[in-house]
Amino acid sequence: MLLDEEIYSRQLYVLGPLAMERIQKAKVLLSGLKGLGAEVAKNLVLMGIGSLTLHDPHPTCWSDLAAQVFLSENDLEKNRADASQKHLAQLNEAVQVFVHTGDITEDLLLNFQVVVLTASKLEEQLKVGTLCHKHGICFVVADTRGLVGQLFCDFGEDFIVQDPTESEPLTAAIQHISQGSPGILTLRREDNRNSFCDGDLVTFSGIEGMVELNGCSPRPIHVQEDGSLEIGDTTTFSRYLHGGIIIEVKRSKTVIHEPLNIALHQPRMVAQNHQQAHRAHCLHQAFCALHKFQQLHGRLPQPWDHADAEIVVGLAEALEPLKGREEEPLDEALLRTIALSSAGDLSPMAAILGAVAAQEVLKAISRKFMPLDQWLYFDALDCLPEDSLPNPEDCAPRGCRYDGQIAVFGAGFQKKLSLQHYFLVGTGAIGCELLKDFALVGLGAGGCGGVTIADMDHVERSNLSRQFLFRTHDVGRPKAEVAAEAAQKLNPDLRVTPLIRSLDPTTEHIFGDNFFSNIDGVVAALDSFPARHYVAARCTHYLKPLLEAGTQGTWGSASVFIPHVTEVYSGPVSASASEDVPHPVCTGARTSLADMDRQQILTLLRLGVLGQRPQTWQDCVVWALGQWQFCFHYGIIQLLNPKQCPQPLEFDTNQDMHLLYVLAAANLYAQMHGIPGSSDQTALRELTTPTSPPLIGPEMLKKLQEALEVWDKFPPLKPLMFEKNDSNFHMDFVTAAASLRSQNYGIIPFNYSQSKRIVGQIIPAIATTTAAVAGLVGLELYKVVYGARPLSAFRHSYLHLAENNFMRWVPSAPATQMFNCLKWTSWDRLKVPAGQPERTLESLLAHLQEQHGLRVRMLLYDQALLYSARWSSQKQAQRLSLR
Repeated sequence: MLLDEEIYSRQLYVLGPLAMERIQKAKVLLSGLKGLGAEVAKNLVLMGIGSLTLHDPHPTCWSDLAAQVFLSENDLEKNRADASQKHLAQLNEAVQVFVHTGDITEDLLLNFQVVVLTASKLEEQLKVGTLCHKHGICFVVADTRGLVGQLFCDFGEDFIVQDPTESEPLTAAIQHISQGSPGILTLRREDNRNSFCDGDLVTFSGIEGMVELNGCSPRPIHVQEDGSLEIGDTTTFSRYLHGGIIIEVKRSKTVIHEPLNIALHQPRMVAQNHQQAHRAHCLHQAFCALHKFQQLHGRLPQPWDHADAEIVVGLAEALEPLKGREEEPLDEALLRTIALSSAGDLSPMAAILGAVAAQEVLKAISRKFMPLDQWLYFDALDCLPEDSLPNPEDCAPRGCRYDGQIAVFGAGFQKKLSLQHYFLVGTGAIGCELLKDFALVGLGAGGCGGVTIADMDHVERSNLSRQFLFRTHDVGRPKAEVAAEAAQKLNPDLRVTPLIRSLDPTTEHIFGDNFFSNIDGVVAALDSFPARHYVAARCTHYLKPLLEAGTQGTWGSASVFIPHVTEVYSGPVSASASEDVPHPVCTGARTSLADMDRQQILTLLRLGVLGQRPQTWQDCVVWALGQWQFCFHYGIIQLLNPKQCPQPLEFDTNQDMHLLYVLAAANLYAQMHGIPGSSDQTALRELTTPTSPPLIGPEMLKKLQEALEVWDKFPPLKPLMFEKNDSNFHMDFVTAAASLRSQNYGIIPFNYSQSKRIVGQIIPAIATTTAAVAGLVGLELYKVVYGARPLSAFRHSYLHLAENNFMRWVPSAPATQMFNCLKWTSWDRLKVPAGQPERTLESLLAHLQEQHGLRVRMLLYDQALLYSARWSSQKQAQRLSLR
């Protein structure tokens, strides 16, 4: 099946075409369709896996609905896999979704490349894991118990990762290459700081002269002290002339994984330090003890049942110590807390672990990015209040869709969640995931609660591979409306108000005092830093909590900002547009040739102002071919100097990029003049006989002046607005022009997809990272809604799924400013008592001195008065001038 590049465009920038080709052919078995399994399935289907087979022998129960996005009250007592299948199939028509109703047998496993078990018993994990390891089938185990999660990967004993990192290969421009043994390569000055390392493998492209290196097999390099590179023996090669690029060749890596029966007792953990490693080992033993408890009692521990919890602690301490950890005692308090809250099933936890598990499945299929080695443990026990833990009565099942969440936080907290009114800014990829989580946790689903969402964009086909709430039939509709409708289908009690508006200074009459006074907090899912800064400033002004998240490829972050508790938002500011970009000549007023310099005349010639406008497609082709000659041949000849930069090209109809430039330019020129274009490349070759450009002599100048004088007699030109789609020749022209200019300067050109990403300012995106950061935001939401939490309870989060990097840390406290005895932070406001008039500067200074003992120098006061007087005089002068 051909890849739909429009739908998967953002994902292609992360994974690449080869990985996507493998993903499209892959077959995966997923067992367990509780909340976590549903998240794994959702991510794999959105990302275009070939086929997914679901397996779950259990019926739907109330506690499933708190985290399982595909189940509802109508599915109670129905098989979880059967009930989920139709919804998953609707996510992506290109993916086949099946249900297996029998047991998991050895013969069944042989049909799949990857097998994933969730919510499974340890006995089943060991049996299936042994068979998968035996047959070279990649095996993944994922589980969540309340606020802790577990992930295990076994990809075999010789799994080759062909592309271990997300970074692009290093490239650099070559200044010179010597003949010798070894040959010494010197980089151009601007590329001399590239971080090539000893032993790196490289190849070469675009070299003139020493052509034996172009496309050679990978060569190891040695970096010298001056930054030059030894590249091996070049004695017998041709003499180097100029140009060329050196390109890093990524090395594959081999991963060795132990089977589960061995890794269970000597686990290798993802941890940043000894403290994290010890906590991970405690979590590992806690999961083993929970499995043992379930085996002995046929059930999980009851919610916040202290007797059950003590049994779990005893079982954990009775386990054999893990290899290498014999003398390190387990943390009993940690084990007890895990056991007390283990009966719960939470949407944010399912989102996080489901995202990471799905990413590991993709690594197994595509052999892109390093897999886990081999265990990952994640806990969010910081979501629990420190002062008053829930009690068994408050956490007992209610026979409602929130039972899985009530088991952790209690019914009282659930009611508090339902009464919240939150504002979600942005309903793109992260926004859809957040709204899904809001529906599952019941945010604003009762009383006067609700969720208001704002987004002025419309659904596009490129959204469908990661924006969970949108379907093909929604393309063209406002995102806010579609997202609101979809969220209410997930939870009919959820109250969602969509606004097709942006949040910026132009809408402050809508999102003003009245609006912000009626919300409890803001969640931002925006894709630009200026927009984030504006939203953050509004939250600071109105003293509202702000939760925000962002992604780029497999990188993701989630942050929390609480009035008077944490720092305020201080993300990077995007660089403003350059102010010295020249305006194109064609936008200026028509003028006399006497006022033009040679470059302006050349520009007019290039624009085709030669006697008359084009009348036919052939005229447009002639113009485009002349444009090619000016840009890439004669224009370059004029730039040549003794430094040998750049090199002119000779037009060749057999060069695809040469022909693409003329084809795209001619079509755009035809569109401007209202002439039908053409995509016939065979006919185009017959029309593109290179012609010499006209010389700028007296006759040509006279002809050009006459053309300018009669130009207004023709119908007006049609201006073209750039659009980054694949059918209007805009991107073809940009790609071809940039590639040809790269050839002039010996630079490696970008392909169509890379050019589209740059021109369209497209951010690489993938469903797994999006889901994970939304889950991290959901964890902080629990704390914000609970209220009155100390700084130590909150977490900023960062993850890099490609390199298995996960970090969470306590935010900084707000910076305190001080003047004499007066202290304040960015969250503080000067309060004026109700009913009092607005203060003048004089009265304000008097108030500060009276209430806070703040003495202000008279010089400052005098300067303020002087400024006020000058401002009044200026306004008076303006009024006089307008009369």
